[in-house]
Amino acid sequence: MNLSSRFAPNETIAEKLLPLVIEVSDDGSHDLSHILRVWRNVQLLREREGGDAAILTAATLLHDYVDVPKTSPLRSSASRMAAEEATKILTDLDWDQSRIQRVAHAIEAHSYSAGIKPVSLEAKILQDADRLDAIGHIGIARCFYVSGRLGRAIYDLENPDASNRDLDDATYSVDHFYTKLLHLSETFQTETGRKLGAERHKVTRDFLTGLLNEVSPEISAS
Repeated sequence: MNLSSRFAPNETIAEKLLPLVIEVSDDGSHDLSHILRVWRNVQLLREREGGDAAILTAATLLHDYVDVPKTSPLRSSASRMAAEEATKILTDLDWDQSRIQRVAHAIEAHSYSAGIKPVSLEAKILQDADRLDAIGHIGIARCFYVSGRLGRAIYDLENPDASNRDLDDATYSVDHFYTKLLHLSETFQTETGRKLGAERHKVTRDFLTGLLNEVSPEISAS
């Protein structure tokens, strides 16, 4: 499979960057398949919103270049560190510094935990594309994959919807829907992102409602 061809018309950029990211992480929620899904989302968004294809190609390929475990206190700094590494990589490839800065900003601003507001169109597109992969069917799968790796329970037996306790997504997978996943649709930056995000938000909400009905029929997701 010629992976670089998926990044047409910027195959040359992909050929140089793909070898750097193919085996960066053993985390199946942030592996090559994640990069390719984010790229697919980037393409959907760029078709309707515009944006520089070369900037988006480099930013997509390098956005998770630094792997910081979710339980690490440095987790919120991962995108900043990835942006710094991307700057070094693209400098070595003789990219223009102004274009490198655009890639670095898109990478740094994509992260939910970093809380950085995207300014450029490319940064808005990458943030939207990455967040689309965090909700909907694939987002749900990723949530439970990560929770399983970290040894978290699916839900709190006594209070699955956390209606009578503080949320604790470090212990219960379902709590992550309330702390993050159900809020992502409010954060999309582009018109196209908001439309696609609303569709995936409904999938996420409906799944949670169904799960809660199965484990505790008297409650449902809000």
